[in-house]
Amino acid sequence: MSRRALRRLRGEQRGQEPIGPSALQFDLRDDDDAEEEGPKRELGVRRPGGAGKEGVRVNNRFELINIDDLEDDPVVNGERSGCALTDTAARGNKGRARRGNTESKTDGDVAGTAPPEQSNASGKLRKKKKKQKNKKSSTGEASENVLEDIDRILERIEDSTGLNRPGPAPLSSRKHILYVEHRHLNPDTELKRYFGARAVLGEQRPRQRQRVYPKCTWLTTPKSTWPRYSKPGLSMRLLESRKGLSFFAFEHSEEYQQAQHKFLVAVESMELNNIVVLLQTSPYHVDSLLQLSDACRFQEDQEMARDLVERALYSMECAFHPLFSLTSGACRLDYRRPENRSFYLALYKQMSFLEKRGCPRTALEYCKLILSLEPDEDPLCMLLLIDHLALRARNYEYLIRLFQEWEAHRNLSQLPNFAFSVPLAYFLLSQQTDLPEHERSSAREKASLLIQQALTMFPGVLLPLLESCSVRPDITVSSHSFFGPNAEISQPPALSQLVNLYLGRSHFLWKEPATMSWLEENVRAVLQTVDAGDPAVEACENRRKVLYQRAPRNIHRHVILSEIKEAVAALPPDVTTQSVMGFDPLPPSDTIYSYVRPERLSPVSHGNTIALFFRSLLPNYTVEGERPEEGVAGGLNRNQGLNRLMLAVRDMMANFHLNDLEAPHEDDADGEGEWD
Repeated sequence: MSRRALRRLRGEQRGQEPIGPSALQFDLRDDDDAEEEGPKRELGVRRPGGAGKEGVRVNNRFELINIDDLEDDPVVNGERSGCALTDTAARGNKGRARRGNTESKTDGDVAGTAPPEQSNASGKLRKKKKKQKNKKSSTGEASENVLEDIDRILERIEDSTGLNRPGPAPLSSRKHILYVEHRHLNPDTELKRYFGARAVLGEQRPRQRQRVYPKCTWLTTPKSTWPRYSKPGLSMRLLESRKGLSFFAFEHSEEYQQAQHKFLVAVESMELNNIVVLLQTSPYHVDSLLQLSDACRFQEDQEMARDLVERALYSMECAFHPLFSLTSGACRLDYRRPENRSFYLALYKQMSFLEKRGCPRTALEYCKLILSLEPDEDPLCMLLLIDHLALRARNYEYLIRLFQEWEAHRNLSQLPNFAFSVPLAYFLLSQQTDLPEHERSSAREKASLLIQQALTMFPGVLLPLLESCSVRPDITVSSHSFFGPNAEISQPPALSQLVNLYLGRSHFLWKEPATMSWLEENVRAVLQTVDAGDPAVEACENRRKVLYQRAPRNIHRHVILSEIKEAVAALPPDVTTQSVMGFDPLPPSDTIYSYVRPERLSPVSHGNTIALFFRSLLPNYTVEGERPEEGVAGGLNRNQGLNRLMLAVRDMMANFHLNDLEAPHEDDADGEGEWD
């Protein structure tokens, strides 16, 4: 039976106890325990906090505010270690000192009886805590052993099958040279550093939950103005894993293949509206978005062009394999597969937009991402651009580190852009005042040594560089045979192409007065070396004649994508005479096709010369009986007046055949006889 029921049987009720001086004091024990003890209550009764807990005397109601903190403090040798207890005790002592010696005597009696019980209880608590610690340590060791066993089993399975998960790299090699940081893929991060968060995000409204997107992406941010996303049939699969690298490939479903065939037909028609019609039915077809982006860029609609590229990147990122990582640097995409090229080109176009927008740090991160997808082949030749972006982003340490780590196996010093950008990075690093004096002097010496080697290896760069910077060279330099006009004319065509590419892109980095004075000092030092007959000068000349006979195909592809006029003008004729498609510039000769485009069988190709003639003039012209391409403008939505005209012309020449034509009369002196 409960205590309340016992009280009711006895006829006792709360609030009927006689009011005495002890009624003004508050006990922190439970109500039932307090009522059970009844007349045993004394002035300043302590709270029995259980075994090993000392009671707390409360004489002021407001001391109950922080009483929860008292219960959490540990008890050591019968005394609380918390500072809250001392505070409340000090407050209580002030009140008790005023009431006389009677309270102090009772306090002494209570305190004198408490220590033996509390010491025994504290000893029991210590034993319990030790047991709990031993149990926790034993369970922790057992769990660690189980985890180690699981790791060993997984390692054995991976070693036997040869499959490795392309997860994050170990801590020792996580910050490798091509490591990509997610936060630097967002241009807002860089813009906030330049202009502040309020200036960047001030006009942006919070996202409204109007559209539901399937996943969070790193490359782009979905916009509410985009069409509702539905899987377009684009996916990615893991081909194989070997030597710590994972090889992936994009795949096209049958529905996506049909859209790809329609896109190729629309490109052949050379009609932009056909691509627009295709995007109405397939709003996330990647190649159509990239091709339409180029058309908008040519029409000076940069905002729409950038939006279309971002939509293409979003479509491809939603198709990523769960194991595909942008930052690990261990995932590969073979450029020989046409399905993978769209991702390369979309990243390159996005990088170009970011550079023009004034976000070189974000563009550098995209450049590293493209290079990490296939660093050995480097299909878009990002090594010709990464130094420029590093200098623009003022990330000099990264450029120096890249040169130091890759020079041994990639010969980066043989590229004019690295030969001149690395000493410039050293020089700009020596200009920073926050570095120690010995580091600045060391960087200055290294910069002077490397720039002299670059001028000796590529003497044809100096005069065009000074001309691009609007600087008139000294007469002793311009008239010298080593740096004169003959140096630019005598260099091989492939080298001239690389030099024009570098100067057209990075010449403005040399316009600073301090940089020009430093360059002038080293030019004079090189002239002294040449006049002294140093054998290194002749060795560099022989190396130029051997190494730069013909540029590889990836350099030509990079020049076409860069759209730098000086470099494009230096392309060889066998490249300029080819038809270059914006969605696939200069495809590799060893392309790996996963599916083949079906042949188009048209009645036009079966000897109807007149129809072929009109088809060449008007791509939208369709012969009667020929099935038009679905989704292509002109087959379904052609002009009715033009159609009537073509039908009339075809009826007029229905009985006209080439066999009815006769040769001109022989008696015509000029050979221009009349047709019968």
